[in-house]
Amino acid sequence: MPLRLNIRRKLTSRSDRVKSVDLHPDEPWMLCSLYNGTVHMWNWQSQTLLKTFEVTELPVRSSKFIARKQWIVTGADDLNVRVFNYNTMEKIKTFEAHSDYLRHVAVHPLLPYVVTCSDDMTIKIWDWEKNWDCKQVYEGHSHYVMQVVFNPKDPNTFASASLDRTIKVWGLNSAQPHFTLEGHEKGVNCIDYFAGGDKPFLISGADDSTVKIWDYQSRNCVQTLTDHTQNVSCVAFHPDLPVIITGSEDGAVRIFHSGTFSLENTLNYGMERVWSIACRKGSNRVGLGYDEGSAIIKMGKEQPVASMDQSSGKIIWAKHNEVQMVNVKGAGADGFVDGERIPLQVKELGNCEVYPQSLRHDPKGRVAVVCGDGSYIMYTALAWRTKSYGNALEVVWSPQGDYATREGPTKVKLFRDFKERHTLALDFNVDAIFGGAMLACRSGQEFVFFYDWETGAPVRRIDATVKNVFWNDSALLCCIASDTALFVLQYDKEAVALYLEQAGNEDDGCEAAFEPLYEVGERVSTGRWVGDCFVYTNSNERLNYVVGGGGERPH
Repeated sequence: MPLRLNIRRKLTSRSDRVKSVDLHPDEPWMLCSLYNGTVHMWNWQSQTLLKTFEVTELPVRSSKFIARKQWIVTGADDLNVRVFNYNTMEKIKTFEAHSDYLRHVAVHPLLPYVVTCSDDMTIKIWDWEKNWDCKQVYEGHSHYVMQVVFNPKDPNTFASASLDRTIKVWGLNSAQPHFTLEGHEKGVNCIDYFAGGDKPFLISGADDSTVKIWDYQSRNCVQTLTDHTQNVSCVAFHPDLPVIITGSEDGAVRIFHSGTFSLENTLNYGMERVWSIACRKGSNRVGLGYDEGSAIIKMGKEQPVASMDQSSGKIIWAKHNEVQMVNVKGAGADGFVDGERIPLQVKELGNCEVYPQSLRHDPKGRVAVVCGDGSYIMYTALAWRTKSYGNALEVVWSPQGDYATREGPTKVKLFRDFKERHTLALDFNVDAIFGGAMLACRSGQEFVFFYDWETGAPVRRIDATVKNVFWNDSALLCCIASDTALFVLQYDKEAVALYLEQAGNEDDGCEAAFEPLYEVGERVSTGRWVGDCFVYTNSNERLNYVVGGGGERPH
């Protein structure tokens, strides 16, 4: 099932061929190494070119930030490594590193080391605290060494990719490789380590147009991806999101699920061959380097999914697969000034087996359900123990604790006490469901149909473009939010009960189920009923409320 990550392009810069890109770990900066010998530093937030480093007249194939020193380090076809202060643009150091073109530079995450690899078939480690002394030379490849990458789980080891069709894994203190991975039919251009979870995975891309995922403990290939049609030039495991990103000379960037290896999306921005991919831990922005420039894309939302139990004040949220909890009521209400940040003690609950795309408490606050990857898992809210699981794109609750799952466009099921009770008889496609006093099933931009939780019978169809449905606690008022307005309806329980008792079968359901009360011409971003007052944020993120048809903004 798809991840449903919304992907948007946040920056596009046209330039000469970009051979590598890197993202600063803290600042909104992207470093682009150009074939014409320059390095550009972009601010992707302000969409501005911050600095241009005139490095050499030959191609710069790799450059990296060394944030803890406020440096950038570059490797070029003139055989030299150069180091610049990225604030002052002062050149700190230049030295000849290899006897042939430099293909890649990598920075050790902790130690003062830079690793370089070259067409001279060697790998070298340089210690900047010892005036860039060469600490170690690694020999063993029989063709150009294209890339080196440190293992984030064990930074004392690193891997290298070579056109001799192999991947070798090395240690910092030994000139001999620990082992060699073989399986590609042509030269290997790129590699990356899997940073998340427990899986000991390494990914590689090669001139045989394939991407391979390796288990570096068993030293076996666990999956081969054959979606590209030309040489694979760059690969990346995203450090936070459950995705593999690959780029090729076919011009496509492909995104795969790192758990199932299924193809999730293909991006083609018409900028010719793809040469480089850069990810940043803690961010969902990804840098891309092409023949005709560079781009920044944003994958999904950076905000964690969250849910609050209204009675206890406990908030559970999931950022990627990690789940945490705080108790808002535990902070007390005294001594705080409006706008002040409240210090809260965070409790680690555990991890999700799926990548969370939504999280909701049940009405009693005892259970929380996580949806993602086409599945749902229900956990006990306090101990975070698995209570139930199954297939679903989304799960919603009734006020009594029943719940409904949407497995696909024509399959919606009702549950009580974790046991299936009904499957709705649907003659239309459902793209979203909403909980509350009645279950609402939306069919695209056309209408929403309300169903009775107890019997699963259809109650009322309303023709509207629905974004969300909100019920108040008494189940007498219902707010339907559309793209342009909110509509408040009064619900008639007695009329619906009579309609169901008489087994009504009208095309549009029970006409007396809802009576329109008022309409407000604003788009609702988030909303909640407090008694008979509907409080909401509008499209400008302003907090408003409406009672009896009159809209107000809190003072």
